[in-house]
Amino acid sequence: MSVPVNPTPRNAFKSILNYQWIVVNISFFLFLAFLAVLYIANGHLTDKTIRKINATKKDLKELQFEYKTLKADLMFRSEAVQIENAVAPYGLVVAKEMPIRIPLERKINNVTNINTDSK
Repeated sequence: MSVPVNPTPRNAFKSILNYQWIVVNISFFLFLAFLAVLYIANGHLTDKTIRKINATKKDLKELQFEYKTLKADLMFRSEAVQIENAVAPYGLVVAKEMPIRIPLERKINNVTNINTDSK
């Protein structure tokens, strides 16, 4: 009587990973390698994009701070007292009296005013 030979786990593993099986499935391995390269490249691209976004946020905060500072400075300089102080060295002063209005004379040549309002 012959005893059936059970392959040991080591032999079973060798039979699965033999040279012919690897050659037959080389296209699948290349596909997996290509997917791994794409996965790594996507990770690098994502990191680069996140760094750019963070740098842009930082620049935006700096620009907002500069804008607010300049706006506050402009508001301060546009106050009436500050304008008077700025133009005083040039001999300009604010008039204390109201300006005089000079009426304009209109010349109407051969034009008749027609009142179309009906009451």
